[in-house]
Amino acid sequence: MAFEFEFYTPATLTEALTRLSAAPALSPLAGGTNLVADIRCARHIPQGLVNINHLPDLKGVQLEDNFLILGSTITIAELLMNDLVKQYAPALQQAAALFANPLIRNRATLGGNLVDASPAADMAPPLLGLNAEVELLSQPGLRIIPLKEFFTGVRKTILQPGELLTRVRFPIPRGSSAFLKIGLRKADAISIVSAAVYLEYNSENFCQELRIALGSVSPCPFRAEEAENFLKGHLMTPENIHLTAKLAAKATSPISDIRSSAEYRHRMAEVIVGRLINKLATQKIN
Repeated sequence: MAFEFEFYTPATLTEALTRLSAAPALSPLAGGTNLVADIRCARHIPQGLVNINHLPDLKGVQLEDNFLILGSTITIAELLMNDLVKQYAPALQQAAALFANPLIRNRATLGGNLVDASPAADMAPPLLGLNAEVELLSQPGLRIIPLKEFFTGVRKTILQPGELLTRVRFPIPRGSSAFLKIGLRKADAISIVSAAVYLEYNSENFCQELRIALGSVSPCPFRAEEAENFLKGHLMTPENIHLTAKLAAKATSPISDIRSSAEYRHRMAEVIVGRLINKLATQKIN
């Protein structure tokens, strides 16, 4: 099915925001891997498209005031190859390596994956684990929102008409992070369950900071905060790690669909959270 709509290519970010503010029914276009599919199946019919993929203000990775700043139109392939991401956010790089296939990774953008707000969004769990924030820019001004408050439901966010997600940022981590994903295939598969863990611990094996983020097991990616708080300040014994993983799984509300049963998702959430904590707990402290 074919649709007619206007296509705009603004020269600057300011021009893009002006265009989006004047006509809220317009949709920004970056990689287009989700948006174009939605248009083709008539799930979303915009009045027009505003191409933002070429705007330099939305590109790149940089260190700024002890934060790592990611431009929203950076592609998944660029995240995978970036040295700063490799150094400070291994969980994000691991998620990028498991994201779809090389063709999609070369087009899909970080911001697009977050704004689409799929429960299975691969970029969301590692960024939630890194305590990321999103910068939302519109003509009235800038909002900086914790990522854990950005998602409100299945493919729903707090993004307002005329707003663009321009940057994602998180504090330079002191600990380590890791990501795991279960799909029906080893590559090019939507997550059945995904999880990211961020961990800081001391030489006496006490947990100082723990963040656990899960995807594909609730209406939107989320932090398992009860499980995090259970282990913080306590020894990372096998029993405590096991109980932490069980609490993380308890926080899920999975569904059964063509890819998996709810019971399997619940069980695998516990398994991969436990594996991630154990993996990070055995890494050498610098």
